[in-house]
Amino acid sequence: MFKTISNIMKVDDLRRRILFTLAVLIVYRIGAFIPVPNINTDVLSATDQQNADIFGMMNIFSGGALFQFSIFAMGIMPYITASIIVQLLSMDVVPILAQWAKEGEAGRKKSTQITRYGTVVLGMIQAFGMSIGFNNYFSGLVIDPSFTTYLMIAIVLTAGTAFLMWLGEQITENGIGNGISIIIFAGIVASFPSSSQQIYLKMFKDAGDALFFNIIKLVLLVVAILAIVVGVIFVQQGVRKIPVQYAKRVVGRKMYGGQSTHLPLKVNAAGVIPVIFASSLLYFPSTIAQFWRGNAVADWIMQHFTYQRPLGMVLFVLMIIGFTFFYTFVQFNPMQMADNMKKNGGYIPGVRPGKTTATYLTRVMTRITLSGAIFLSLISLLPVVLSNLADLPNSVRIGGTSLLIVVGVGLDTMKQIEGQLIKRHYKGFINK
Repeated sequence: MFKTISNIMKVDDLRRRILFTLAVLIVYRIGAFIPVPNINTDVLSATDQQNADIFGMMNIFSGGALFQFSIFAMGIMPYITASIIVQLLSMDVVPILAQWAKEGEAGRKKSTQITRYGTVVLGMIQAFGMSIGFNNYFSGLVIDPSFTTYLMIAIVLTAGTAFLMWLGEQITENGIGNGISIIIFAGIVASFPSSSQQIYLKMFKDAGDALFFNIIKLVLLVVAILAIVVGVIFVQQGVRKIPVQYAKRVVGRKMYGGQSTHLPLKVNAAGVIPVIFASSLLYFPSTIAQFWRGNAVADWIMQHFTYQRPLGMVLFVLMIIGFTFFYTFVQFNPMQMADNMKKNGGYIPGVRPGKTTATYLTRVMTRITLSGAIFLSLISLLPVVLSNLADLPNSVRIGGTSLLIVVGVGLDTMKQIEGQLIKRHYKGFINK
Protein backbone atom coordinates (compact mmCIF):
# COMPACT_ATOMS: atom_id res chain seq x y z
CA MET A 1 0.00 0.00 0.00
CA PHE A 2 2.76 2.46 0.97
CA LYS A 3 4.62 1.60 -2.21
CA THR A 4 1.49 2.34 -4.24
CA ILE A 5 1.09 5.72 -2.52
CA SER A 6 4.74 6.41 -3.26
CA ASN A 7 4.15 5.59 -6.94
CA ILE A 8 1.16 7.95 -6.99
CA MET A 9 3.21 10.78 -5.55
CA LYS A 10 5.90 10.23 -8.21
CA VAL A 11 3.47 11.03 -11.04
CA ASP A 12 3.22 14.81 -11.32
CA ASP A 13 -0.18 14.90 -13.06
CA LEU A 14 -1.76 12.33 -10.74
CA ARG A 15 -0.34 14.00 -7.64
CA ARG A 16 -1.68 17.34 -8.82
CA ARG A 17 -5.14 15.89 -9.44
CA ILE A 18 -5.34 14.23 -6.03
CA LEU A 19 -4.14 17.33 -4.19
CA PHE A 20 -6.59 19.47 -6.17
CA THR A 21 -9.47 17.14 -5.20
CA LEU A 22 -8.48 17.27 -1.54
CA ALA A 23 -8.24 21.07 -1.65
CA VAL A 24 -11.73 21.34 -3.15
CA LEU A 25 -13.13 19.02 -0.46
CA ILE A 26 -11.53 21.19 2.24
CA VAL A 27 -13.29 24.23 0.75
CA TYR A 28 -16.54 22.26 0.73
CA ARG A 29 -16.21 21.29 4.39
CA ILE A 30 -15.38 24.86 5.42
CA GLY A 31 -18.46 26.13 3.60
CA ALA A 32 -20.64 23.61 5.43
CA PHE A 33 -20.07 25.57 8.66
CA ILE A 34 -20.63 29.12 7.32
CA PRO A 35 -24.20 30.07 8.36
CA VAL A 36 -26.64 31.94 6.18
CA PRO A 37 -27.24 35.58 7.29
CA ASN A 38 -30.27 36.33 9.48
CA ILE A 39 -30.51 32.74 10.75
CA ASN A 40 -30.64 31.74 14.43
CA THR A 41 -28.75 28.43 14.29
CA ASP A 42 -29.38 27.77 18.00
CA VAL A 43 -32.99 26.93 17.12
CA LEU A 44 -31.84 24.14 14.80
CA SER A 45 -29.18 22.78 17.14
CA ALA A 46 -31.78 22.42 19.88
CA THR A 47 -34.22 20.46 17.74
CA ASP A 48 -32.11 18.63 15.15
CA GLN A 49 -32.05 15.30 17.04
CA GLN A 50 -35.81 14.88 17.14
CA ASN A 51 -36.07 15.72 13.45
CA ALA A 52 -33.11 13.66 12.23
CA ASP A 53 -35.39 10.93 10.93
CA ILE A 54 -37.35 13.48 8.88
CA PHE A 55 -34.56 15.53 7.33
CA GLY A 56 -31.82 12.95 7.85
CA MET A 57 -31.25 12.08 4.19
CA MET A 58 -31.09 15.73 3.14
CA ASN A 59 -28.68 16.42 6.00
CA ILE A 60 -26.44 13.47 5.00
CA PHE A 61 -26.30 14.51 1.34
CA SER A 62 -25.44 18.07 2.41
CA GLY A 63 -22.65 16.85 4.70
CA GLY A 64 -24.41 18.06 7.85
CA ALA A 65 -24.84 21.56 6.42
CA LEU A 66 -28.66 21.42 6.67
CA PHE A 67 -28.76 21.37 10.48
CA GLN A 68 -26.18 24.18 10.43
CA PHE A 69 -28.35 26.03 7.87
CA SER A 70 -25.10 26.99 6.19
CA ILE A 71 -24.57 28.34 2.68
CA PHE A 72 -24.44 24.69 1.47
CA ALA A 73 -27.64 23.69 3.30
CA MET A 74 -29.36 22.52 0.10
CA GLY A 75 -26.32 20.54 -0.93
CA ILE A 76 -26.20 19.32 -4.50
CA MET A 77 -29.80 18.03 -4.55
CA PRO A 78 -31.18 20.71 -6.95
CA TYR A 79 -28.51 19.69 -9.45
CA ILE A 80 -29.49 16.03 -9.12
CA THR A 81 -33.16 16.91 -9.61
CA ALA A 82 -32.34 19.05 -12.66
CA SER A 83 -30.26 16.20 -14.10
CA ILE A 84 -33.17 13.79 -13.68
CA ILE A 85 -35.56 16.17 -15.44
CA VAL A 86 -33.18 16.88 -18.35
CA GLN A 87 -32.40 13.20 -18.87
CA LEU A 88 -36.07 12.24 -18.80
CA LEU A 89 -36.92 14.99 -21.29
CA SER A 90 -34.10 13.75 -23.53
CA MET A 91 -35.95 10.48 -24.07
CA ASP A 92 -37.78 11.84 -27.17
CA VAL A 93 -40.01 14.05 -24.99
CA VAL A 94 -38.39 17.33 -26.06
CA PRO A 95 -37.06 16.98 -29.64
CA ILE A 96 -34.16 19.40 -29.25
CA LEU A 97 -32.90 17.62 -26.12
CA ALA A 98 -33.26 14.24 -27.85
CA GLN A 99 -31.25 15.61 -30.78
CA TRP A 100 -28.52 16.89 -28.48
CA ALA A 101 -28.34 13.44 -26.82
CA LYS A 102 -27.36 11.99 -30.22
CA GLU A 103 -24.69 14.60 -31.00
CA GLY A 104 -22.00 13.19 -28.73
CA GLU A 105 -19.74 15.54 -26.80
CA ALA A 106 -21.14 18.73 -28.37
CA GLY A 107 -24.70 17.76 -27.49
CA ARG A 108 -23.65 16.76 -23.98
CA LYS A 109 -22.20 20.24 -23.39
CA LYS A 110 -25.49 21.85 -24.44
CA SER A 111 -27.48 19.53 -22.16
CA THR A 112 -25.09 20.29 -19.31
CA GLN A 113 -25.68 24.00 -19.82
CA ILE A 114 -29.46 23.48 -19.63
CA THR A 115 -28.93 21.42 -16.46
CA ARG A 116 -26.99 24.30 -14.92
CA TYR A 117 -29.76 26.78 -15.64
CA GLY A 118 -32.31 24.29 -14.31
CA THR A 119 -30.25 23.89 -11.14
CA VAL A 120 -30.35 27.64 -10.48
CA VAL A 121 -34.11 27.84 -11.10
CA LEU A 122 -34.93 24.80 -8.98
CA GLY A 123 -32.47 25.93 -6.33
CA MET A 124 -34.15 29.34 -6.07
CA ILE A 125 -37.60 27.75 -5.74
CA GLN A 126 -36.38 25.22 -3.18
CA ALA A 127 -34.48 27.89 -1.24
CA PHE A 128 -37.61 30.06 -0.92
CA GLY A 129 -39.71 27.08 0.13
CA MET A 130 -37.09 25.80 2.56
CA SER A 131 -36.47 29.15 4.25
CA ILE A 132 -40.19 29.89 4.69
CA GLY A 133 -41.07 26.31 5.60
CA PHE A 134 -38.24 25.88 8.09
CA ASN A 135 -39.14 29.17 9.76
CA ASN A 136 -42.73 27.98 10.13
CA TYR A 137 -41.61 24.60 11.44
CA PHE A 138 -38.73 25.84 13.64
CA SER A 139 -40.24 28.97 15.13
CA GLY A 140 -37.75 31.82 15.43
CA LEU A 141 -35.25 30.38 12.93
CA VAL A 142 -35.30 33.44 10.65
CA ILE A 143 -34.44 36.73 12.32
CA ASP A 144 -36.75 39.59 11.23
CA PRO A 145 -38.72 37.53 8.66
CA SER A 146 -39.78 39.60 5.65
CA PHE A 147 -39.77 39.27 1.87
CA THR A 148 -36.39 40.99 1.66
CA THR A 149 -34.92 38.64 4.27
CA TYR A 150 -36.32 35.54 2.56
CA LEU A 151 -35.04 36.79 -0.81
CA MET A 152 -31.54 37.31 0.59
CA ILE A 153 -31.54 33.84 2.20
CA ALA A 154 -32.78 32.26 -1.04
CA ILE A 155 -30.07 33.99 -3.09
CA VAL A 156 -27.34 32.88 -0.66
CA LEU A 157 -28.58 29.24 -0.61
CA THR A 158 -28.90 29.16 -4.41
CA ALA A 159 -25.42 30.63 -4.79
CA GLY A 160 -24.12 27.94 -2.43
CA THR A 161 -25.66 25.18 -4.55
CA ALA A 162 -24.33 26.75 -7.76
CA PHE A 163 -20.88 26.99 -6.19
CA LEU A 164 -21.05 23.31 -5.18
CA MET A 165 -22.06 22.42 -8.74
CA TRP A 166 -19.05 24.35 -10.03
CA LEU A 167 -16.76 22.64 -7.51
CA GLY A 168 -18.04 19.26 -8.68
CA GLU A 169 -17.33 20.12 -12.30
CA GLN A 170 -13.84 21.29 -11.38
CA ILE A 171 -13.14 17.96 -9.66
CA THR A 172 -14.37 16.09 -12.74
CA GLU A 173 -12.15 18.11 -15.08
CA ASN A 174 -9.04 18.68 -12.96
CA GLY A 175 -9.27 16.15 -10.15
CA ILE A 176 -9.97 12.46 -9.67
CA GLY A 177 -13.40 10.84 -10.01
CA ASN A 178 -16.88 12.18 -10.70
CA GLY A 179 -17.09 15.54 -8.94
CA ILE A 180 -20.74 15.42 -7.86
CA SER A 181 -20.37 11.87 -6.51
CA ILE A 182 -17.16 12.83 -4.69
CA ILE A 183 -18.93 15.73 -2.95
CA ILE A 184 -21.81 13.49 -1.83
CA PHE A 185 -19.24 10.90 -0.73
CA ALA A 186 -17.40 13.52 1.34
CA GLY A 187 -20.63 14.62 2.99
CA ILE A 188 -21.50 11.06 4.03
CA VAL A 189 -18.00 10.29 5.32
CA ALA A 190 -17.97 13.55 7.29
CA SER A 191 -20.95 12.33 9.33
CA PHE A 192 -19.13 9.19 10.55
CA PRO A 193 -17.47 10.74 13.67
CA SER A 194 -20.72 12.23 15.03
CA SER A 195 -22.59 9.00 14.22
CA SER A 196 -19.99 6.96 16.09
CA GLN A 197 -20.34 9.27 19.08
CA GLN A 198 -24.12 8.87 19.12
CA ILE A 199 -23.82 5.08 18.87
CA TYR A 200 -21.47 5.15 21.86
CA LEU A 201 -23.90 7.27 23.89
CA LYS A 202 -26.83 5.04 22.93
CA MET A 203 -25.29 1.60 23.37
CA PHE A 204 -22.37 1.89 25.80
CA LYS A 205 -22.66 4.91 28.08
CA ASP A 206 -24.70 3.97 31.14
CA ALA A 207 -25.50 0.60 29.54
CA GLY A 208 -25.21 -1.25 32.84
CA ASP A 209 -26.10 -4.93 32.62
CA ALA A 210 -26.86 -4.63 28.88
CA LEU A 211 -23.25 -3.70 28.03
CA PHE A 212 -22.15 -7.21 27.00
CA PHE A 213 -25.30 -7.73 24.94
CA ASN A 214 -24.79 -4.39 23.18
CA ILE A 215 -21.17 -5.28 22.35
CA ILE A 216 -22.27 -8.58 20.78
CA LYS A 217 -25.02 -6.78 18.87
CA LEU A 218 -22.62 -4.16 17.52
CA VAL A 219 -20.03 -6.80 16.49
CA LEU A 220 -22.69 -8.74 14.58
CA LEU A 221 -23.84 -5.54 12.92
CA VAL A 222 -20.29 -4.65 11.85
CA VAL A 223 -19.77 -8.17 10.44
CA ALA A 224 -23.04 -7.92 8.50
CA ILE A 225 -22.06 -4.50 7.11
CA LEU A 226 -18.66 -5.84 6.02
CA ALA A 227 -20.36 -8.78 4.30
CA ILE A 228 -22.66 -6.34 2.48
CA VAL A 229 -19.67 -4.24 1.40
CA VAL A 230 -17.97 -7.35 -0.01
CA GLY A 231 -21.19 -8.21 -1.87
CA VAL A 232 -21.39 -4.67 -3.27
CA ILE A 233 -17.82 -4.86 -4.56
CA PHE A 234 -18.42 -8.32 -6.05
CA VAL A 235 -21.50 -7.23 -8.01
CA GLN A 236 -20.09 -3.81 -8.96
CA GLN A 237 -17.11 -5.58 -10.52
CA GLY A 238 -19.27 -8.25 -12.21
CA VAL A 239 -19.11 -8.29 -16.03
CA ARG A 240 -20.86 -10.43 -18.65
CA LYS A 241 -18.42 -10.98 -21.52
CA ILE A 242 -20.07 -11.52 -24.93
CA PRO A 243 -17.66 -13.01 -27.51
CA VAL A 244 -17.21 -10.95 -30.68
CA GLN A 245 -15.44 -12.12 -33.84
CA TYR A 246 -14.12 -9.69 -36.46
CA ALA A 247 -13.92 -10.92 -40.05
CA LYS A 248 -10.74 -10.48 -42.08
CA ARG A 249 -10.74 -7.67 -44.62
CA VAL A 250 -8.08 -6.43 -47.03
CA VAL A 251 -7.40 -2.71 -47.40
CA GLY A 252 -4.75 -2.07 -50.05
CA ARG A 253 -1.90 -4.42 -49.31
CA LYS A 254 -2.73 -4.84 -45.63
CA MET A 255 -5.11 -7.28 -43.94
CA TYR A 256 -7.19 -6.12 -40.99
CA GLY A 257 -9.45 -7.96 -38.54
CA GLY A 258 -9.69 -11.66 -37.96
CA GLN A 259 -9.19 -11.41 -34.19
CA SER A 260 -11.51 -12.55 -31.42
CA THR A 261 -12.45 -10.27 -28.57
CA HIS A 262 -15.37 -9.74 -26.22
CA LEU A 263 -17.95 -7.08 -25.39
CA PRO A 264 -18.02 -6.43 -21.60
CA LEU A 265 -21.48 -5.72 -20.17
CA LYS A 266 -21.47 -4.70 -16.51
CA VAL A 267 -24.04 -6.27 -14.19
CA ASN A 268 -24.59 -2.87 -12.61
CA ALA A 269 -23.70 -0.39 -15.33
CA ALA A 270 -25.66 2.44 -13.69
CA GLY A 271 -23.60 2.38 -10.48
CA VAL A 272 -25.12 4.27 -7.54
CA ILE A 273 -26.95 6.87 -9.64
CA PRO A 274 -30.36 5.07 -9.50
CA VAL A 275 -30.20 4.91 -5.70
CA ILE A 276 -29.39 8.63 -5.44
CA PHE A 277 -32.21 9.52 -7.82
CA ALA A 278 -34.72 7.25 -6.07
CA SER A 279 -33.80 8.57 -2.61
CA SER A 280 -34.17 12.17 -3.78
CA LEU A 281 -37.62 11.58 -5.25
CA LEU A 282 -38.85 9.44 -2.33
CA TYR A 283 -37.94 12.00 0.33
CA PHE A 284 -39.14 15.01 -1.62
CA PRO A 285 -42.92 14.61 -0.87
CA SER A 286 -42.39 13.94 2.86
CA THR A 287 -39.98 16.87 3.13
CA ILE A 288 -42.52 19.23 1.58
CA ALA A 289 -45.40 17.73 3.61
CA GLN A 290 -43.41 18.31 6.80
CA PHE A 291 -44.14 22.03 6.54
CA TRP A 292 -47.90 21.38 6.71
CA ARG A 293 -47.82 19.07 9.73
CA GLY A 294 -51.29 18.63 11.18
CA ASN A 295 -52.99 18.33 7.81
CA ALA A 296 -54.41 14.81 7.28
CA VAL A 297 -52.90 14.40 3.80
CA ALA A 298 -49.51 15.79 4.87
CA ASP A 299 -49.39 13.51 7.92
CA TRP A 300 -50.22 10.46 5.76
CA ILE A 301 -47.45 11.34 3.29
CA MET A 302 -44.92 11.85 6.10
CA GLN A 303 -45.87 8.53 7.65
CA HIS A 304 -45.73 6.38 4.52
CA PHE A 305 -43.20 8.02 2.15
CA THR A 306 -40.13 6.50 3.77
CA TYR A 307 -38.41 3.23 2.95
CA GLN A 308 -38.98 2.08 6.53
CA ARG A 309 -42.68 1.69 5.67
CA PRO A 310 -44.18 -0.91 3.27
CA LEU A 311 -45.50 1.66 0.77
CA GLY A 312 -42.25 3.61 0.82
CA MET A 313 -40.24 0.41 0.39
CA VAL A 314 -42.29 -0.63 -2.64
CA LEU A 315 -42.00 2.82 -4.24
CA PHE A 316 -38.28 2.94 -3.46
CA VAL A 317 -37.65 -0.45 -5.06
CA LEU A 318 -39.74 0.40 -8.15
CA MET A 319 -37.91 3.70 -8.63
CA ILE A 320 -34.51 2.02 -8.24
CA ILE A 321 -35.43 -0.60 -10.86
CA GLY A 322 -36.85 2.03 -13.21
CA PHE A 323 -33.86 4.37 -12.92
CA THR A 324 -31.43 1.46 -13.29
CA PHE A 325 -32.97 0.46 -16.63
CA PHE A 326 -33.28 4.07 -17.74
CA TYR A 327 -29.70 5.06 -16.91
CA THR A 328 -28.23 1.81 -18.29
CA PHE A 329 -29.92 2.09 -21.67
CA VAL A 330 -29.09 5.80 -21.88
CA GLN A 331 -25.42 4.81 -21.66
CA PHE A 332 -25.68 1.62 -23.74
CA ASN A 333 -27.65 1.71 -27.02
CA PRO A 334 -27.95 -1.86 -28.39
CA MET A 335 -28.97 -0.72 -31.89
CA GLN A 336 -26.04 1.70 -32.15
CA MET A 337 -23.66 -0.95 -30.82
CA ALA A 338 -24.94 -3.51 -33.35
CA ASP A 339 -24.56 -1.02 -36.22
CA ASN A 340 -20.98 -0.19 -35.19
CA MET A 341 -20.10 -3.88 -35.02
CA LYS A 342 -21.61 -4.48 -38.46
CA LYS A 343 -19.74 -1.56 -40.03
CA ASN A 344 -16.43 -2.87 -38.66
CA GLY A 345 -17.05 -6.46 -39.76
CA GLY A 346 -17.77 -7.73 -36.25
CA TYR A 347 -20.40 -10.27 -35.26
CA ILE A 348 -21.41 -12.40 -32.31
CA PRO A 349 -20.94 -16.10 -33.11
CA GLY A 350 -24.30 -17.70 -33.80
CA VAL A 351 -26.12 -14.34 -34.12
CA ARG A 352 -26.89 -12.52 -37.37
CA PRO A 353 -25.37 -9.03 -37.69
CA GLY A 354 -27.68 -6.01 -37.60
CA LYS A 355 -31.15 -6.07 -36.05
CA THR A 356 -30.81 -9.63 -34.71
CA THR A 357 -27.62 -8.63 -32.87
CA ALA A 358 -29.40 -5.58 -31.40
CA THR A 359 -32.26 -7.81 -30.20
CA TYR A 360 -29.79 -10.26 -28.66
CA LEU A 361 -27.86 -7.49 -26.88
CA THR A 362 -31.11 -5.97 -25.61
CA ARG A 363 -32.23 -9.33 -24.20
CA VAL A 364 -28.89 -9.97 -22.47
CA MET A 365 -28.69 -6.43 -21.15
CA THR A 366 -32.25 -6.59 -19.83
CA ARG A 367 -31.51 -9.77 -17.88
CA ILE A 368 -28.31 -8.60 -16.25
CA THR A 369 -29.74 -5.12 -15.60
CA LEU A 370 -32.72 -6.66 -13.81
CA SER A 371 -30.29 -8.64 -11.64
CA GLY A 372 -28.31 -5.47 -10.92
CA ALA A 373 -31.47 -3.50 -10.10
CA ILE A 374 -32.74 -6.16 -7.68
CA PHE A 375 -29.31 -6.22 -6.07
CA LEU A 376 -29.34 -2.43 -5.63
CA SER A 377 -32.81 -2.62 -4.06
CA LEU A 378 -31.81 -5.34 -1.59
CA ILE A 379 -28.59 -3.61 -0.60
CA SER A 380 -30.45 -0.31 -0.12
CA LEU A 381 -33.01 -1.86 2.25
CA LEU A 382 -31.01 -4.53 4.09
CA PRO A 383 -28.86 -2.17 6.22
CA VAL A 384 -32.04 -0.34 7.28
CA VAL A 385 -33.49 -3.61 8.55
CA LEU A 386 -30.23 -4.42 10.36
CA SER A 387 -30.16 -0.95 11.94
CA ASN A 388 -33.73 -1.41 13.17
CA LEU A 389 -32.85 -4.78 14.68
CA ALA A 390 -29.82 -3.23 16.39
CA ASP A 391 -32.03 -0.38 17.71
CA LEU A 392 -29.64 2.34 16.58
CA PRO A 393 -30.61 6.00 17.06
CA ASN A 394 -32.74 7.47 14.27
CA SER A 395 -30.09 10.02 13.42
CA VAL A 396 -27.46 7.34 12.66
CA ARG A 397 -29.53 4.66 10.96
CA ILE A 398 -27.19 2.99 8.48
CA GLY A 399 -28.87 3.48 5.14
CA GLY A 400 -28.04 1.30 2.20
CA THR A 401 -28.01 4.44 0.08
CA SER A 402 -25.06 5.85 2.02
CA LEU A 403 -23.29 2.49 1.98
CA LEU A 404 -23.70 2.09 -1.79
CA ILE A 405 -22.52 5.63 -2.48
CA VAL A 406 -19.41 5.27 -0.31
CA VAL A 407 -18.42 1.89 -1.78
CA GLY A 408 -19.40 2.76 -5.37
CA VAL A 409 -17.61 6.11 -5.44
CA GLY A 410 -14.59 4.56 -3.74
CA LEU A 411 -14.40 1.83 -6.40
CA ASP A 412 -14.77 4.27 -9.30
CA THR A 413 -12.10 6.59 -7.90
CA MET A 414 -9.75 3.67 -7.29
CA LYS A 415 -10.21 2.50 -10.88
CA GLN A 416 -9.33 5.93 -12.22
CA ILE A 417 -6.16 6.05 -10.13
CA GLU A 418 -5.37 2.49 -11.19
CA GLY A 419 -5.76 3.45 -14.85
CA GLN A 420 -3.46 6.45 -14.44
CA LEU A 421 -0.79 4.28 -12.80
CA ILE A 422 -1.03 1.50 -15.40
CA LYS A 423 -0.61 4.04 -18.21
CA ARG A 424 2.67 5.01 -16.63
CA HIS A 425 3.77 1.38 -16.08
CA TYR A 426 3.41 1.45 -12.31
CA LYS A 427 1.75 -1.34 -10.35
CA GLY A 428 -1.58 -0.09 -9.03
CA PHE A 429 -3.96 -1.14 -6.27
CA ILE A 430 -5.17 -4.38 -7.83
CA ASN A 431 -2.88 -7.41 -7.73
CA LYS A 432 -3.23 -9.43 -10.90
